[in-house]
Amino acid sequence: MGGLLTLWRGRVDANSRRAVDVYTQELPDFRKIAYQTKARAAILDFAVFLRKRTVSLVTENKPFPDHDLAFIEAVGRERARKGLTLASQRHVLLLHTSLTLKEVHEAANPHDLEDVMHTLACLPPLGLAAQTAYTSGFLAGQEAVLPVTDRVQQLADMLLTDDPVAAAMAESLAMTIPDSWIVTVVRIPMGQPDRAEILQDLLRRHWMPVRWTEPNEFVALLPAQELGIIQDFGDRLGLPCAVGAAQGRTGELAETLVKAREVSQAAPIRSVPSTVSYLTDLFPEISAARIPPVDRWLRELADRLTTGPDLVATLDAFYRNNMARTQTAASLKIHPRTLEYRLQRVHDLTGLDPVSVYGVRVLSTTVTRALAGETL
Repeated sequence: MGGLLTLWRGRVDANSRRAVDVYTQELPDFRKIAYQTKARAAILDFAVFLRKRTVSLVTENKPFPDHDLAFIEAVGRERARKGLTLASQRHVLLLHTSLTLKEVHEAANPHDLEDVMHTLACLPPLGLAAQTAYTSGFLAGQEAVLPVTDRVQQLADMLLTDDPVAAAMAESLAMTIPDSWIVTVVRIPMGQPDRAEILQDLLRRHWMPVRWTEPNEFVALLPAQELGIIQDFGDRLGLPCAVGAAQGRTGELAETLVKAREVSQAAPIRSVPSTVSYLTDLFPEISAARIPPVDRWLRELADRLTTGPDLVATLDAFYRNNMARTQTAASLKIHPRTLEYRLQRVHDLTGLDPVSVYGVRVLSTTVTRALAGETL
């Protein structure tokens, strides 16, 4: 090996000091850790260690030995115990990678092409091994400082953002990651639930990735058809909510979350979440919401229905009971003649026959939009 590696090795101390300066400038967590001279020295020592070992291993064309990886893992564990957040942990790994490439570029000259190509070929496997060890240690260290409910929510967030570290996080929580999930979004338009207590109760019965998001929204990642947690959530919540879901594969869940959230926005708000809606259940409502003129028309129809006696609730029950009049009247606890009067009132107000093909299509969509909270 020529001048590149010699010069790179000679700049290890200066590069390490620069790296620590960058970390403390860009990462508040590192500033809090490094304000003590001893702590800053430890960060600097680790930066020097990584660079010296990397240069040596690139020179020898060897991987990190087990004892090096064990040391890197121990550093990751200690930083988690000092309160470093996962976001900072990910950011520092990105900064380290960027700085390493910059250091190679600065040490290279036009005659070092062969050394540069060799170095660039060695760095990815070395970097991956070091990052994996550091992350494994970090996640293990979090067990001592982060409540398990927070770690579960962290895993859910990783999965929903397609973060490749999710697999390691799941392993640290003794959770399995299936190939596909049902991403379920529960929208809670009113009320302030006791988030921490509800989450603890659910995780005692259902050990799976869940999290609260803002605004009041609960997201659960469920293995196929395991929807019992949603019923338990509704029972524990005690507030009206709407539930939407979409199915997606691990590594593609960011897009799945967008779909599930859109369905939940169109789903009717119920006092008890007895059903979970999918795109195929609400495609007319979702399509209408995407076309402003159609949506305005449905809003106008809904406004007319609000002038009658419980017409929105009556139509909702009517269509949920497949237009069976006796069952509908019983569910509403009204006389069948009262039901007939209300259906006629709908016809008078909207000009639409609730039992005609066209009436069913338009009025059922209008009612669902109203119950979703879009027109009330």
